[in-house]
Amino acid sequence: MKHLILVAGWVLALVLPAAADPNFWRHEWPNTDFSQTSVENWVEIMSGGPPKDGIPAIHGPAMVAQTDEAGLDPREPVITVALDGQPARAYPLRYLLWHEIVNDRIGGLPVAVTYCPLCNSALVFDRRVQGRELSFGVTGKLRNSDMVMYDRETESWWQQALGVGIVGHFNGARLTQLPVWMESWASFRASHPGGMVMVEPDHARPYGTNPYRGYDSSRRPFLYNGENPPHGVPPLMRVIRVGDRAWTMERLRQEREIREAGLVLSWQAEQASALDTGAISQGKPVGAIRVRDGQGRDVAHDVLFAFAFHAFWPDGTWMLAQ
Repeated sequence: MKHLILVAGWVLALVLPAAADPNFWRHEWPNTDFSQTSVENWVEIMSGGPPKDGIPAIHGPAMVAQTDEAGLDPREPVITVALDGQPARAYPLRYLLWHEIVNDRIGGLPVAVTYCPLCNSALVFDRRVQGRELSFGVTGKLRNSDMVMYDRETESWWQQALGVGIVGHFNGARLTQLPVWMESWASFRASHPGGMVMVEPDHARPYGTNPYRGYDSSRRPFLYNGENPPHGVPPLMRVIRVGDRAWTMERLRQEREIREAGLVLSWQAEQASALDTGAISQGKPVGAIRVRDGQGRDVAHDVLFAFAFHAFWPDGTWMLAQ
């Protein structure tokens, strides 16, 4: 964990718990309405080190045809967004590790592609809320080790894993999650010959390297003080979440296909973990999965660490092998 902090360029002196009320944050967020909030215990919100926009979100990324040279290793993970009537788009984790949010527009749909490395939560949202189109940035705050986002229009805070506003004008509002999935770059290219891929951002970052080396082999999550998951599930085991249900990646690895709760979870292939070795392309193999309904349609889901599922869905259902 010490190595993680050094590589990320953070120091423990900057990782401070919040005070027991929001006054701790008002100087940094004068435009946020802290009187509207669902946060009951402000100690849950911590600084991850970087300040507001210290992790810079990307807005309107350049895209190129996947037949062009993208500089990606075949094993590298990408988030695939395949909307009806539009060429599929690949958002490489080598970029999202350093930016966490990409505000994009696919056809006429404004989307936010988000990735929280500490939870391994990769979610894509429709950016339209209550008739307004929002643009998202990174607060630099964490709650249960999960990224807290904010919208630039009202500076409301949003919990990434939930897609729910937790502070400000949009407190209680919910973003619409889109059905996307993670797979290897090679798999994306094979499945989407007419697809597009995000171009490397114009920022001074060591893209292709992992600032959280060894994280998904750690015994404890970073900046998390909550309970461990039940049933002996390791905190940093990946689980597939659909709604308030979770299936462990280990179970799916063994069974290869699970048909439960009106869903079909399938082990499609493997990809490199972005949170293992220093070079993403050398990461250990982890499952690339798809979740579909009984009619074969992709279903919105998440592949996150078990501790995060337990933290945000404490009464959730664990779909363990019988």
